[in-house]
Amino acid sequence: MNIHVLSLFPDMFSGVFGASILKKAQEKGAVKLEVTDIRTFSGNKHNQVDDYPYGGGAGMVLKPEPMFQAVETITAGKQPRIILMCPQGERFTQKKAEELAQEKELVFLCGHYEGYDERIRQHLVTDEISIGDFVLTGGELGAMTVIDSIVRLLPGVLGQEDSHIQDSFSTGLLEHPHYTRPAEFRGMTVPDILLSGNHAKIAQWREEQSLQRTFERRPDLLEHYPLTDKQKLYIEKLKNNQQDA
Repeated sequence: MNIHVLSLFPDMFSGVFGASILKKAQEKGAVKLEVTDIRTFSGNKHNQVDDYPYGGGAGMVLKPEPMFQAVETITAGKQPRIILMCPQGERFTQKKAEELAQEKELVFLCGHYEGYDERIRQHLVTDEISIGDFVLTGGELGAMTVIDSIVRLLPGVLGQEDSHIQDSFSTGLLEHPHYTRPAEFRGMTVPDILLSGNHAKIAQWREEQSLQRTFERRPDLLEHYPLTDKQKLYIEKLKNNQQDA
């Protein structure tokens, strides 16, 4: 996969792209990450890429020319998804990450100031994404988050091919608790079932823990999750216990 980022502050990406999973993914050839300064396509000696908004108002707006020129240059002969990081965009989810992980080419547009010229939104981008109902100084941090969630899904990136499948939200539920050595630490012990060696019982425990954690922390996820009859009975048990408490 090729991922290209257009930003006014490209240096922000060097640390994130040069460490951990993103670094390993590039070394393995699973992804190519490139960041370009939007000012490179300003077309003027002052490298100006923003201007005052028509109609007045506070702040500056990113001009259309540099962004169109940058995208057209980068994507010549290609048809990538053009992703605008924007608080008005659709809420980013694991499902969206899985969808984008199927693409070969992605371009992320990171803006600053008051916003983008609307013609960028209407005639250039294919997707608008928000990572939450809050406002950041620019789109860079959001783009890093989205890119990380996509790249870790690519084949060969994680140590175990099925690691991401068990992650919270990948299955539609929150992930079950994890424990490692030592079995006892300061009086805190690992659940006996995990030490039993009974893989069927362990799988059942993990499923129940996942359901319980989702029920307690994100019950909204259960509204659209295809619960089995057995899982429905367990959720009813949790509800009854909650009412009795």
